[in-house]
Amino acid sequence: MTELGDRLLAASYLEGDFVLRSGVHSAFYLDKYLFETRPDLLRDIAAGLRAKLAAHEPFDLLAGPELGAVALVAALSLACEKPFVIVRKGEKGYGTKRLLEGRAEAGQRALVVEDIVTSGGAALQAVHVLREAGLEVAGVLCVVDREQGGREAFAAEGVVLDPLFTASGLGIKV
Repeated sequence: MTELGDRLLAASYLEGDFVLRSGVHSAFYLDKYLFETRPDLLRDIAAGLRAKLAAHEPFDLLAGPELGAVALVAALSLACEKPFVIVRKGEKGYGTKRLLEGRAEAGQRALVVEDIVTSGGAALQAVHVLREAGLEVAGVLCVVDREQGGREAFAAEGVVLDPLFTASGLGIKV
């Protein structure tokens, strides 16, 4: 495990009985807000993700599902100087009523940025929203792949999942 992985775990690894977004019960939880709200960790995670960008070129912009990935996608945008959009979970009932916040145009290639992937639900929803808006998805970067079906779910959609860390690589038994 790397020094960054050690720091991520020290900041965000919790034990107990947790229900994940996927509905699965888990004896551990990686609280993304405990690492995304620390400037030192957010900066270093963005640098780690930045190092993975070349494998996904060419792409025009980054995309992050609300709310969890917004800090990550903003930090990565600053690190690589690519614009980003925020993908809403649902249409808001006021203002522009957009599912994509920021500027994106049909035909552009977007790279999705996600925090923790279990089944891939939130990021897969973002992939579908982007595709419906006429964008191509260049792949999905995530901070941690819990290795509980997300990679396979993305593969079924023709999308590559590229994690900075995996649960097993961090020494977590799923």
